[in-house]
Amino acid sequence: MDLEQRYDVLVVGAGAGGLYTALSLPETLSVLVLAKKDRKLSNSSLAQGGVAAVLSFENDSYELHYKDTLIAGQYKNDPDAVNVLVHEGPDDVRKIMSYGVDFDKNPDGTLQKTLEGGHSRRRIVHHKDTTGAEIVDKLLCELQRRKNITLCEDAMVFDLQKVKSGFCADMLVEDTPCTVFCDYCVLATGGIGRVYKYTTNPAVATGDGIRLAYALGANIRNLSYVQFHPTAFNGADREQFLISEAVRGEGAYLLNCKHERFMHRYDQRLELAPRDVVSKCIIMESRKTGSNAFYLDIRHRGREFLLNRFPGIYEGCKQHGVDITTDLIPVFPCQHYLMGGIGVDLDARTSIARLYAVGECSCTGVHGKNRLASNSLLEALVFGRRAAQDIARCVEGGFAHVVPTDHTPDVSGAPLPKGMRTEIRSIMQRAYFVIPDLGAVHTGLKRVDAILRRLQTGKFAITHDYCEALSLATVAHIILKEVDEG
Repeated sequence: MDLEQRYDVLVVGAGAGGLYTALSLPETLSVLVLAKKDRKLSNSSLAQGGVAAVLSFENDSYELHYKDTLIAGQYKNDPDAVNVLVHEGPDDVRKIMSYGVDFDKNPDGTLQKTLEGGHSRRRIVHHKDTTGAEIVDKLLCELQRRKNITLCEDAMVFDLQKVKSGFCADMLVEDTPCTVFCDYCVLATGGIGRVYKYTTNPAVATGDGIRLAYALGANIRNLSYVQFHPTAFNGADREQFLISEAVRGEGAYLLNCKHERFMHRYDQRLELAPRDVVSKCIIMESRKTGSNAFYLDIRHRGREFLLNRFPGIYEGCKQHGVDITTDLIPVFPCQHYLMGGIGVDLDARTSIARLYAVGECSCTGVHGKNRLASNSLLEALVFGRRAAQDIARCVEGGFAHVVPTDHTPDVSGAPLPKGMRTEIRSIMQRAYFVIPDLGAVHTGLKRVDAILRRLQTGKFAITHDYCEALSLATVAHIILKEVDEG
């Protein structure tokens, strides 16, 4: 793809946050959106459950959503950010519906709403069990109608430098180095799941945006606030298949190795306790029973309901030899989401002028120490739109454009030694999974730092593998350092 030398706005990432930011920008601005791999490969596309929002005040309120979010986040949330989320989120949900997002409806035409862990009311709207894919698909369709927006696939930024009036972004596009200049940059690169051995995140989730921001000196907040989803399919694959929160919301029982319900021994909210609570309860029950065998039982809801409500989960489990209408679903906690990230204000501005961060790579403070189910897509929409609005205000006030220069990135060097990424994942899995092992954290940090130094000082060829290894080492360093220092 032939790219321009300069754009008004560069958006790094093509999940819900990146796409909605681009669509919310004035159409007078030239915008470049980068997808690391395929345009539909992101954490957003894999989101199953839905979007939590108070779309009617019948038996619900902003105050209740606000309270549920704070409780789930262990009151480590930023109250102002939560207030923005719950009050402004419904309008953003209505906006994406105007782009064609098709949430499931009742026979009378009203929106279906489900219940998930930590919610006191049914407020999650959804599209079957493929809500994220539906949102990303419809946002991409709208994006294609915008003449001011260019979408570039298989594009990875390996270096982002602050220059006068903007940024210089060196990247690999289909493994070919190139450079673009931009007045404003929005990082929307998603999560850090691939720093773990087992995760629900896709292969692209290596924390690249966090590394770029960290290298620029941006504030990174609470990177150790990692969420482990309690019910990933218990298989042998590195990328675990998620069994949505909504399955428990629709009445699934959580069983131990003896096929007994056990949550009543730990939390009065039972299966619908927040994710971090349920994950810790599973680990404690595992230590008590000496077994990692846990199951979800949703068979009592009946075949017709399950096939209609959870077609994606049904097919996914079927591929692993499990029929959710007749069989128990084997589950175990797995890395799922990052609550910390690049520190931003209520307009998604980082500590670096003209640099913004939205979605999972950012830390708005909305989630606190544990994300309430189905608040992630909402956060991406709300703060992506706010970033776009802030950029629009800056543009209206007049600003200097970045001036492109002759710049040819050097990508030559030695091949990356094998095994670095695998070692980092093993360290993180051992040191910081659900309940930290402080001894393993301390020793793991020393080894990760040694790997990071080697990557930074060695003259390695700039490839996708090298960039991802550098991102993973940077992320692991920050997380383990936070935990080690308490």
